[in-house]
Amino acid sequence: MDDHKARITPYEDGPLLVRGDFELRTPDGEPIDAGRTTVALCRCGRSAIKPFCDGTHKVVGFTAGTGREH
Repeated sequence: MDDHKARITPYEDGPLLVRGDFELRTPDGEPIDAGRTTVALCRCGRSAIKPFCDGTHKVVGFTAGTGREH
């Protein structure tokens, strides 16, 4: 497996963890400086530092699984 390839892992009731070689951009195409090779992206929509997770999902009781929801 290529260790540099981006991997995205959804954590139960938490963020999406992104590891590896990735690029983040705004909807307008502007780059977002991740500042590291592993980041947690918000899934609950309540983070004060979007698109990054700040742990707010724990406070608001956000729930989401780790697999594909149908």
